[in-house]
Parts: sequence; structure tokens; C-alpha cells
Amino acid sequence: MKAEEEEEEEEKKKEEKGKEEAEKEKKETREVEKKEEKIEEAGEEEKKLEEEKKEETEKEKATEKEAELEKKKKQQRKRSLEKLKKERKEKKSAMLRQKS
Repeated sequence: MKAEEEEEEEEKKKEEKGKEEAEKEKKETREVEKKEEKIEEAGEEEKKLEEEKKEETEKEKATEKEAELEKKKKQQRKRSLEKLKKERKEKKSAMLRQKS
């Protein structure tokens, strides 16, 4: 009888130990999963930041192109104005010569 009780006690201890180990493993698994999630989230955040940086760079390039185009337009207008002034001056000179 005593041997049976000791055997049952041993079985209970083994079961208890098995349960504890299972719980410990389950907890460790959850911790690993949480860490993996954090790593994945960090990767997604990094991708998002890279995309934002890329978009910002593209905007800057577009702004630079617009500024360059605006500069070229101003230069063209200036040349056109100068050409027009020169033509008017020449016409005026030609008219004065004809009158004389």
C-alpha cells in the first residue's frame, strides 16, 4: 500500500513537472512570437520611412525642375524683351533717317 502511494505521488510530481515545463515552453514561445512581431513591425516601419524619404526626394527633384524651367522662362522673356527693344530702336532710327 505504501509503495502504491509513493508511486502515485511520483506520478503526480511527474505530471506537475510536465505541466510546468509545458507552461514554461508556451510562455517562451509567446515571448519569441512577440519579439518576431516587433522585428516585423520595425521592418515595416523602416520600409515606410524609406518610401517617405524616396517621395521627399522625388518632390525635391520636381521642385528643382520647376525652378529650372521658371528660370529658363524668365531668361527667354528677358531675351525677347531685349530683342523687341532693339527692333523698336532700329525702327525709330530708320524713321528718323527717312525724315532727314
